[in-house]
Amino acid sequence: MRFTLSALLLGFLFDLAVGDPQGLYHPVQAVGMLISFWEKLLRRLFPKTRGGELLAGVFLVILVTGISTAVPALLVYGAGKIHRGLAFGLCTLFSYQLLATRSLKDESMKVYRQLEMGDLPEARKAVSMIVGRDTKGLNQEGVAKAAIETVAENTSDGVIAPLLFLALGGPVLGFFYKSINTMDSMVGYKNETYLYFGRAAAKLDDWVNYIPARLSAFLMIAATIFTSFDTGNAWRIYRRDKRNHASPNSAHTEAVMAGALGLQLAGNAFYFGKLYEKPTIGDKIKEVEAEDIRRANVLMYATALLTMSLAVLLFVAWDLGRIFL
Repeated sequence: MRFTLSALLLGFLFDLAVGDPQGLYHPVQAVGMLISFWEKLLRRLFPKTRGGELLAGVFLVILVTGISTAVPALLVYGAGKIHRGLAFGLCTLFSYQLLATRSLKDESMKVYRQLEMGDLPEARKAVSMIVGRDTKGLNQEGVAKAAIETVAENTSDGVIAPLLFLALGGPVLGFFYKSINTMDSMVGYKNETYLYFGRAAAKLDDWVNYIPARLSAFLMIAATIFTSFDTGNAWRIYRRDKRNHASPNSAHTEAVMAGALGLQLAGNAFYFGKLYEKPTIGDKIKEVEAEDIRRANVLMYATALLTMSLAVLLFVAWDLGRIFL
């Protein structure tokens, strides 16, 4: 466990310092290619019926999670056979690559900078890179809201959840989680193409994120204490609006973020040209502004640092308990 946590801590610090270098190989890209490969093959093998697509989706989950978990496990095992330091270096690299704290901040701050310069078309373009909704018709407030919601939701999906899985089982469990999360982002849609084929991936993503989403919300509430945001309102809005989303998990950190910043998030949005009516999250205590993107990132970073600090403290307490008890 000491080996795993040390690699995670070093990978976490690398992520904060460097982020994802542009243009270089990333293992999540390999997972994405794996999903695309098996989707094409399974769609040819199984009948285009409700039952056939549901079964094909189950096989997709088994194959993608199995391969995505087995490959890093074999790589770490093989590296360990050569030298323990090589295995540690590989675990550190994988931990660094599976976390998205810096890249989430960098991408959302691109939106912030374009809004600050008053370039709405470029701000729409920047936010389109990190959200799934249609962005062409968004005004300045809509663009800022979309960026804030992405930071809030991905605090759980892209930072806290992978950090927890890495702490519990190193890169092997980390890749298991990331493969599920990537599948959901690629095939977990309730549209004509993926309604049945993507159902298994979407349901599994809901299950594996059930506890992390709620832990992320509580950790984010705790982080408001260290960042001077509104802790009381964060707790109040969380309790009231944590279920205001079609997903059982997505509204948890969004509700905390909305309450902490005094904003109203979510609401109706267009996807692929179709309007989807969605409940709002939070109260409109103040108007959304570009500066709220920066504030959202401050709270996201504070939550990540608090989580990593608690993981280290819990490990130290466990280690001391084994020595003295």
